[in-house]
Amino acid sequence: MPLQAAAMVRNPVLPGSHPDPSMVRVGQDYYLATSTFEWCPGVRLHHSRDLVHWRPLGGALDRTRLLDLTGCPDSGGVWAPNLSFADGLFHLVYSNVSTYAGGFTDVPSYLVTSPRVEGPWSDPVLLHSRGFDASLFHEGSDSWLLNLVHDWRPGHGGSAGLEVSRYDRAGGLVGDPVPVELPPGAGWIEGPNLYRRGDWYYLLTAEGGTGYQHQVVVSRSRTLAGPYERDPHGPLITARDHPELPLQKAGHGSLVDTPSGEWYLAYLAARPHGTHGPCVLGRETALAPVTWTPDGWPRGGTGLPTLEVPAPDLPVTPWAAAEAVDGFDGTRLGPHWSTLRRPPASDWLSLTERHSHLRLRGGRSPRSLIGPSLVARRVTSACCTFEATVEYRPRLHQHLAGITAYYNTRNWYYLYVTADDHGQARLRLARCDRGILTADRSLEAALSGSPRIRVGLDVDGPELRFRCDRGAGWEPFGPSLDATVLSDEHAEEYEADGQIRALGFTGAFVGLWAWDLTGHGHHADFDEATYTAR
Repeated sequence: MPLQAAAMVRNPVLPGSHPDPSMVRVGQDYYLATSTFEWCPGVRLHHSRDLVHWRPLGGALDRTRLLDLTGCPDSGGVWAPNLSFADGLFHLVYSNVSTYAGGFTDVPSYLVTSPRVEGPWSDPVLLHSRGFDASLFHEGSDSWLLNLVHDWRPGHGGSAGLEVSRYDRAGGLVGDPVPVELPPGAGWIEGPNLYRRGDWYYLLTAEGGTGYQHQVVVSRSRTLAGPYERDPHGPLITARDHPELPLQKAGHGSLVDTPSGEWYLAYLAARPHGTHGPCVLGRETALAPVTWTPDGWPRGGTGLPTLEVPAPDLPVTPWAAAEAVDGFDGTRLGPHWSTLRRPPASDWLSLTERHSHLRLRGGRSPRSLIGPSLVARRVTSACCTFEATVEYRPRLHQHLAGITAYYNTRNWYYLYVTADDHGQARLRLARCDRGILTADRSLEAALSGSPRIRVGLDVDGPELRFRCDRGAGWEPFGPSLDATVLSDEHAEEYEADGQIRALGFTGAFVGLWAWDLTGHGHHADFDEATYTAR
């Protein structure tokens, strides 16, 4: 007897940092690709058969030949991937942003393909560097590349609109790009996706920036390059005029239909602390049902993001729940883990050198954009715990290993084991807030005997607390800390003239971190890493 359809979709379907969703259906299967920025593997992929239950597949760009994030700035790297399917191949378009500050963007966009979403993926093909948020539109045997055009010139607002280029699936880009004729008054437009339904081309875009004015807007045209007319009804979905809603920043969407003709919108949203407050969880993926009016416009229900929406008429297909505890018994990191700016490699990470342990060789300092040794996972709930066992024998004050609550190079907390000037092991706490480093030497605990210690942290809304177990049970370590330091809003920084200094796109992570500031890779072993959302 077939399974019954689920009653509701509960948003966000992908909690924690899963922004810029690109969704595609292949037969009975649905796949979602999301941005990963400076984290490896690049482009997180999820799979569903009912749009309710999703399982992580890990990242698509898991090798340096596919993605090199060396020197990538905070919140640079992979922006707005686009996943599509044509000619029996998955097509994945993505940008690798190496510069976005001071009015400039260096955003080379690439294409990789694979017959299986799990890979292996082809070598990247450089498309261009004219602008970001590139997407592929397939129509029969034809394909088109659509993207924002960045304009660096002062006084031009940063954007020269959208352009579309013919893409030959066998040979690459063909001819010069053609400007897209947008509706009158169109401002900064991002995240473009094209769809064909009946006689109309539908242009789905993100407008209003990436903050609390964000929205998904639909325009249509009889011809692919326009002129486009905007839906007179207004945005397809937005929370811009409703600060009381639990889901905010709704925008950057993609559409998919089911075999029975139901339509759904995947979009990003955020769950702030308080009204238009800081978003520690970053931007998450949510879904909304879409219907079509008799005159051919899509409607997203009330047009407001909600925590629950009706589920599609599809058989329920749940997946096995992820284990809360990772004992590092396999030979590869699980799909919930990410690494910072470099993929796992034997020169700094091993799951086999010591059975049932993760061994990290100490990396460079937290301000370095090259060579960190950090393995982390997304914070997915406003209330959660993270614990791990650390076994470490530091010899110098340049040796540090422990757990972190991390946002970027300028905003983090770190509970770590190190050595004092006499070579004795100590447990200490350091923090960094917008680049200002604090390491209170009066706050420490002596570690004697076994080099093995259990450490943990608790996130409770806007508060963060560390704790440790030195063999006699859990005890608090340090004061209550401000978790909103790890929010998108806190990470954003601007110059006096309004130019961007740093963006905040990633949401918070918790993880395992090892430094060796001597450059010799002194190793630490980690075991029984436990993440629990409450």
